[in-house]
Amino acid sequence: MKKITTLGELKKSNYKILPLKEEIRRNLIEKLKTKENLFPGIIGYEETVIPQIVNALLAKHDMILLGLRGQAKTRIARSLVSLLDEYTPIVAGSEVNDNPYAPISYFASQLISELGDETPIEWVHCSERYGEKLATPDVTIADLIGDIDPLKAAHERLHYSHEGAIHFGIIPRTNRGIFNINELPDLQPRIQVGLFNILEERDIQIRGFKIRIPLDELIIFTANPEDYTNRGNIITPLKDRIEAQIITHYPLDTESAIAITEQEAWTQRWGEEGIVIPHYFKEIIEQIAFEARASDFVDQKSGVSARLAISAMETLISNAERRSIANNDNIIVPRVTDLAYVISGVTGKVELVFEGEEEGITKVAKALVAKAVKTIFKKYFPDPNVRPKKSDGVQIKTEYDEILEWFAKGNSLELTDTMPFETYAKELARVPRLKEFTARHILIPEADRFSLSSAMEFVLDGLHQHSKLAKEEVFGAPQISYRDMVGSIFTGGFEEEEEEEL
Repeated sequence: MKKITTLGELKKSNYKILPLKEEIRRNLIEKLKTKENLFPGIIGYEETVIPQIVNALLAKHDMILLGLRGQAKTRIARSLVSLLDEYTPIVAGSEVNDNPYAPISYFASQLISELGDETPIEWVHCSERYGEKLATPDVTIADLIGDIDPLKAAHERLHYSHEGAIHFGIIPRTNRGIFNINELPDLQPRIQVGLFNILEERDIQIRGFKIRIPLDELIIFTANPEDYTNRGNIITPLKDRIEAQIITHYPLDTESAIAITEQEAWTQRWGEEGIVIPHYFKEIIEQIAFEARASDFVDQKSGVSARLAISAMETLISNAERRSIANNDNIIVPRVTDLAYVISGVTGKVELVFEGEEEGITKVAKALVAKAVKTIFKKYFPDPNVRPKKSDGVQIKTEYDEILEWFAKGNSLELTDTMPFETYAKELARVPRLKEFTARHILIPEADRFSLSSAMEFVLDGLHQHSKLAKEEVFGAPQISYRDMVGSIFTGGFEEEEEEEL
């Protein structure tokens, strides 16, 4: 079809041009019949958000995607382009993608009246039929809809009331396409009023002229909930004209969250064969975000973006990579000591309420990491605080007793995030039965000594989070010391109690 270059050739081909929403409906139905993935890269919405979007498109509704930050709203809007025809014909040179069969602009109407079937046609790719504008307080009606261009009027010797003097805004320039306004509440109320006609009568008016230009568009809005900040809100008449309101959400389960982070985070540092990320580390990173979304110290109206887990994972791997480069190791494996640096990926991603501000962002972030470690630890290992019942008056030992007894004898373990692997593994091997206990529960092959050693440290940190071991950290560098809880009560007990309260 791209060989067609004139209006006459287009008519002879019997090429049909559907209204935009009919075009989207037709292509959507075909994809549904073939069970094609409608939104590649959108994870966790298969049973919740996507069916609502499909219903709205089948009903030919404009829609608003309402949700907190980091919920893939803009990505969903952009992915709707895949529901357009790959190429569509327009009148060549048209600013508003004029339909050759039904032009709406003065330029295209005049050109067709002069040239008739010889009117030149060009084919526009679907990617060029998408427009987007971030709503900011300084956006004007001229930006969105258009205004009179004095230079154009003077150059072509047109009166200011002449239709040819109009300079079109971004919305009419996306005619026969999809237009998305991000962060709608940031748009000033008087500008939101200017969208009424586009949504209801499907036309635009510029400078009060009698000229009405009918548009053929799908309008998408994205917004955070109105009570997110005091920046502004969506005026009620505009909300009434948006036919479908679709609520987005954060991942509902850990595996969906892990899949999102694996898709978005940059993890390929030395090639995949040089990086080993144990699954429990992926779970810890995601659990940090889940803990933040449940924390009383974090402003839940602001939300906790999926970008928190992405940044945290990239930071975790970067610290492991830095250690590997410094020690000339040929493999990158995260350690629990690396989690101290993850805090930098957390602090900028959460907004605190008043109580959280009093505690301080760093302290809150450390507490979130600690809670995440504690939660994931229970998925792999027995609860250290649960002891078997006594048998004939004799206390039954737990699997942890032999490990804890070693520390009770005055022994301690010193670890840093820069330790060469051999030194790191040798230090952990000092704890009796730790290696066997770890391998038995977390099912890591003994041949994978890198991951096994990292998991051994995970066990010690889990015992610390359950108040079985004391953990001392040197400020400024992740130098960690694990020691007996009772022996350290005067040096670390009060600080640990405060963290537990968080």
